[in-house]
Amino acid sequence: MNKDLFLDDLGDGVFQIRLERPERMNALGVATVSALEQAVADAAAAEARVLLIRGSGRAFCAGADLKERKGMDLAARMAHNAGINAAVNAVAASRCVTISVLNGLALGGGLELALACDLRIAAAGISLGLTESRVGAFPGAGGTQRLPRVVGASRALHMMLSGEPVTSEYALGIGLVNELVAPESLDERAIGFARSLAGRSAAALTAIKRLVYQGIEKPLADGLRLERAALPEILGSADYAEGLAAFAERRPPRFNQPTLTRNPA
Repeated sequence: MNKDLFLDDLGDGVFQIRLERPERMNALGVATVSALEQAVADAAAAEARVLLIRGSGRAFCAGADLKERKGMDLAARMAHNAGINAAVNAVAASRCVTISVLNGLALGGGLELALACDLRIAAAGISLGLTESRVGAFPGAGGTQRLPRVVGASRALHMMLSGEPVTSEYALGIGLVNELVAPESLDERAIGFARSLAGRSAAALTAIKRLVYQGIEKPLADGLRLERAALPEILGSADYAEGLAAFAERRPPRFNQPTLTRNPA
């Protein structure tokens, strides 16, 4: 694994990618994004059911490494951006549940990386923003598309046009983050929550992701048809039979955890 990040097996089907460039606020350099894309693939190969992404030091990720990019020509800059997109899109396409653990500031491509995750748990008192307009650019790794889908067009435009970061408290209020946790409790909460999700039926979690992401882009009637079409496989599954038995017997269910074989999209 590249020294810029580490993939840790936390047990119980939970894996964590830890960005490890604290001296550069975990900025996304060329080598970093290549390693990130590979780490996502490695987690999938190891049958991860939940994947956490976390930064080291005082930042989650400050975005593209602009010091590195400054010396690039246009072709190299475009290639760097393509690498960031590939890594972010790999996270978005992951078959497991993905959670960004926002231990510190998340700016530019760092927030775009967080937006590619299914869920975001943030430490209180941090800053988040798509700040590209301040350096004469725009969010080019999915930010212009994913942020409006999460917080609505008006709030997304305000954040992107101004380029000003927002507090994690404000982010919670607009739905940009799902939970706000005291910094000293962040890892305990994130890992505990991840383990609880990893204990759910893998087939059910995969179906939920697929139905939400496919259905949200369709008219309601079409989305409801997708939902109905997915029911027979789930209601006829061994996991559902185990869930019903566990409910009747007043015990926790013991779901099978097969390899995830389909992307949610």
